[in-house]
Amino acid sequence: MKTSNKLFLCLAILLFVGTSSEAQFLKKLGKKAENAAKRTVERRVEQETSKKTDQALDSILEPGSNEQQTPDVPQGNNDPNNPTSDTGNSSSNGKNPTQGTKTMEIYSKFDYVPGDKPMFFDDFSNDFIGDFPSKWNTNGSGEVVTVNDSPQRWMELVPGYGIHYVPNLPSLPKDYTIEFDLLVYGVDKQTSSTAGMEVLLSDDQNFDAGQHYAKVWIPVGQYAAFGIRTRNYIRGEGSLINSEVRADIRKAVLEQPHISIAVNDARFRLWVNEEKYIDIPKMVPENKLTTLKFNVNGLKDGKEKIFISNLKVAEGGVDLRRKLLTEGKVSTNGILFNSGSADILPQSMGIIRQISQVLTQDPNIKLKIVGHTDADGTDESNLKLSKDRAEAVKNSLVSVYGIAADRLVSEGKGESEPVGDNNTAEGKSQNRRVEFIKL
Repeated sequence: MKTSNKLFLCLAILLFVGTSSEAQFLKKLGKKAENAAKRTVERRVEQETSKKTDQALDSILEPGSNEQQTPDVPQGNNDPNNPTSDTGNSSSNGKNPTQGTKTMEIYSKFDYVPGDKPMFFDDFSNDFIGDFPSKWNTNGSGEVVTVNDSPQRWMELVPGYGIHYVPNLPSLPKDYTIEFDLLVYGVDKQTSSTAGMEVLLSDDQNFDAGQHYAKVWIPVGQYAAFGIRTRNYIRGEGSLINSEVRADIRKAVLEQPHISIAVNDARFRLWVNEEKYIDIPKMVPENKLTTLKFNVNGLKDGKEKIFISNLKVAEGGVDLRRKLLTEGKVSTNGILFNSGSADILPQSMGIIRQISQVLTQDPNIKLKIVGHTDADGTDESNLKLSKDRAEAVKNSLVSVYGIAADRLVSEGKGESEPVGDNNTAEGKSQNRRVEFIKL
């Protein structure tokens, strides 16, 4: 038998008696495509390759040889009757923090503590795809989109000089925290060094920078490690802070980072995922600022995009330890989990760390940990989920911080004790909480 015939026979055997998916390959192509594919195999043996068909064949004969990375493509959806199927009980973006090389031992050093009194939350779950979100204002344009097959919704922020995006929330208090997820698309080593997002705290309730402000610029370009820039302005005194902190956040920017900001009087801190980059004691003009705004700029039109989701603003964020010791009970919705699961998100470890410090300081204290959910899902599933989440918090205190297990008990109450309206995103966010009660 000629060599070409032998090769053809081997290829045919591989195509028709390989794995089940391989065996169905030619069948799926249809009769016409099947004949074309057979002819291509023959031409391949004779070194007369048909490029496109060979790519399909190579993907079977040599798995992985033609794999390509497909970028996340934000998409609109003209069907308003197809809302997301979010199960609630989480503000996660779907990533599992327990995967990869990181461990909770690393997260245990994360010292961010979110506020314990929700002021604003928006994941755009109540907005129509393609519309500007109902709980925001702007002097530009933007729309709610989805990305690939994920139900998560994002708002696209359109770049432009002087264009701001303003969430409709009450005036900012003295102590508060800001959290959101960031998504970029199309940025690469050709992206401008000026490309990024500005987070602005201002005394102007409309679209100007204001006479008093504090702002931070988060870069998204990839060709160099651009710094994170901070600046403030106080009328009559000028700009007292105008600095750039060295930071290489390029990899984080491409992986949908979680941004956390804490304001306590004049102090301003910022974390990207679990790493703190900014901690300036006297940056925020005290008792002056009322409004949170976002701005993006430096992007190439049509190619590069920036999106935001899961914006959460909460009053507080100072010290839960004192409240637990003096009142004997503390409730927080700052312990977050992957959607529908008991996997603790790493940005929650600052709270668990504070609770561990109380237990370490006084070895006689025992605690009950109580989990609560919102009303999405069935009563039975929410009850189980709340129990699992309370147990997960208990296990973190034991395994990460070395607290004796016999000092802790866990309990779940599901959706039975709401503190907010389960028909709104803010209310659901309030209801997804964990309580710590001294015994």
